[in-house]
Amino acid sequence: MSEILVNKLTGTSTAGSILVTGEGGAATMQLQQGLAKVWVNFEADSSNAIRDSFSLSSITDATTGTFTLNLSSAMSNDDYIMTGSALTSQTSAFDDAAIINRDSSQVGSITTTANPFYTYRFETSETLYDCNETMVILHGDLA
Repeated sequence: MSEILVNKLTGTSTAGSILVTGEGGAATMQLQQGLAKVWVNFEADSSNAIRDSFSLSSITDATTGTFTLNLSSAMSNDDYIMTGSALTSQTSAFDDAAIINRDSSQVGSITTTANPFYTYRFETSETLYDCNETMVILHGDLA
């Protein structure tokens, strides 16, 4: 078995572009495109304590269930994607259903340095709700 130890990977034709051959061997993808640019796991139901994060400067708590992730590095545009999940501290499985959304009519505009979003419990007719475990990931290009 071989082992490669490096501190930095640099593309040969473009420094920030590294191609990886896919599992089937025919297609390639850019390594950088597949990496999460920002992620966070935080407690939204009391202190907004960040359990762990990457490339995040802070979280703004606007109102119940409404937050903004303040990014430590700007994205290249506001077309990046967000995925996430949220859990409540209820006891039954159905009570644990929560939704994360970033509808700009509800929470404000998405920018290259700020990602507003809200959380609500599914069974409460979209009533905004602070979930005790909220996890968000952003993918896209950094500026």
